[in-house]
Amino acid sequence: MEQKVAEKRQRISTLGQIGLQQFAPYLMNRIMGRYNATLRDDFRKQGLTIPQVRTLAVLSVTDGITVNDLSVYTVIEQSTLSRTLDTLEGQGLVRREQGVTDSRIRHVFLTDDGRAEFARAWPAMHDAFEAMFDDVDDAEYAALIATLQKMLKNIRKHDI
Repeated sequence: MEQKVAEKRQRISTLGQIGLQQFAPYLMNRIMGRYNATLRDDFRKQGLTIPQVRTLAVLSVTDGITVNDLSVYTVIEQSTLSRTLDTLEGQGLVRREQGVTDSRIRHVFLTDDGRAEFARAWPAMHDAFEAMFDDVDDAEYAALIATLQKMLKNIRKHDI
């Protein structure tokens, strides 16, 4: 059965043949666009942007990572992340420290104020997450996560 699906995917060569509603990258992009749009107004009231909150979110789970790894985890280009970190650092929400063994490497840490700011943003993120998965049961969610992890493994360029 799995081979038949793979063979069918290989025979389909145009987006028109697949259709937008069956093209996973399109659906994933729409879902994340809607999720971010839902949160944008809440974050704006806090004086934060989506990239800033995404940075705080990653650091709330993986504090002290390098700027390069933070760029991968946040899915933010280095130049944009650099400006984002400048702003967050100026607000006292993060701090950057020079690497112990390599002074060219910078590690990024949440400050207590940054952790508190993310704690204020989290309820809106969680509410939007819950709404996104309304009527999706635990087995469907687990299958989706397993599939997304396989997909990420197939396309990733970094070890993280």
